[in-house]
Amino acid sequence: MQLFALGINHHSAPLNLRERVAFQADVQAEALASLMRAKLVREAAILSTCNRTELYCATERPEAIADWLAEWHRIELPQLAPHLFTLPKDQAVRHVFRVASGLDSMVLGEAQILGQMKQAARLADEAGALGALLHKLFQKSFSVAKEVRSTTAIGANVVSMAAAAVRLAERIFESVDSQRVLFIGAGEMVELCAAHFAGAKPRQITIANRTLTRAEALAARFGGQAVGLEKVPEILHQHDIVVSCTASPLPIIGLGMVESALKARRRRPMVMVDLAVPRDIETEVASLDDVFIYTVDDLAQIVQAGIESRQQAVVQAEAIISDEVSDFLHWIEARDAVPAIRALRGHAEDLRRAELERALQRLARGEDAQEVLEALSHGLTNKLLHGPTQYLNRPDHAEAGDGADLIRRIFNIGRR
Repeated sequence: MQLFALGINHHSAPLNLRERVAFQADVQAEALASLMRAKLVREAAILSTCNRTELYCATERPEAIADWLAEWHRIELPQLAPHLFTLPKDQAVRHVFRVASGLDSMVLGEAQILGQMKQAARLADEAGALGALLHKLFQKSFSVAKEVRSTTAIGANVVSMAAAAVRLAERIFESVDSQRVLFIGAGEMVELCAAHFAGAKPRQITIANRTLTRAEALAARFGGQAVGLEKVPEILHQHDIVVSCTASPLPIIGLGMVESALKARRRRPMVMVDLAVPRDIETEVASLDDVFIYTVDDLAQIVQAGIESRQQAVVQAEAIISDEVSDFLHWIEARDAVPAIRALRGHAEDLRRAELERALQRLARGEDAQEVLEALSHGLTNKLLHGPTQYLNRPDHAEAGDGADLIRRIFNIGRR
């Protein structure tokens, strides 16, 4: 089984395709079970965020995983295939390390991806799909990310998704402190956004969520108010900035709802930031004149501050990752060699026992101990060297030189 990383991300696919291929957390166990039942993989984990859906697998059939991914999401493979990437072994390891370190993120150096990778590992483990190889890969990626973040300036001046949402709002409203902000959802991304907006001291913060108790807990942290998700159509017009990030498979905010809100606002502009994949806000809303709507893909356009220091940090981070990739590949090679090492030691042990038994029988018959020991050592030497000698004496002259060098390296024999 070989290690592969395959999937789509913001480098390879547009948002409208990424949202169709996303895996919600509550279906990942089922998806992994499907992969395992079909015997397409020995191990697997799914990383699905707003910017990427990637599968990390131990498999011999990566092309079959692509077929499975298209079938699972009911997408024609020819439609998906041009946007898919498949990375084998060393490329896969490098990719995972870069993702964990924030080097492959839309916002360079953002830290949220590390938590998302830890969740992917946890879900795979709970689904029984995380074996020794992927467990080691994830643990190594976490330590690499920690080293990159602690020894480089990759996190300095970084613009997170949450901070970028504030920047986007400030493009339309000179200041956030006189605006009312509505957050839809109560997950980690909304929590981060609420923290950033709270720092800008908006006039009002409202949290709308399907589970009211979660909304109330989050609102209490930031001095806001909480409402149920069903109240959004009634209160939408009261808010100048809307940030939405839920796990809903269907849009939360439709065109008609926004048109009604704008009418009640007397055409005062609204900023809407849709951080969900699939999107929470219908795409048709973007056609309205007084709405400024942004998606996760738009966030990359505002990442300007600190680019020089971050790029220098990238060079340092890439050097760290290169060393760690080599270290991990050595671990894989050593792991792959374990069966051969066990077989070699077992073979040598069988020979040793056979020669020892023969020597003990001779000693029991009263034969000279010196002669028995000489015979034991010669017999063991001859049997241990029979295989390598036979290999070197093969009539295959094309490989003779390579074979001789191999034997010298194995037995640590100097050239003469």
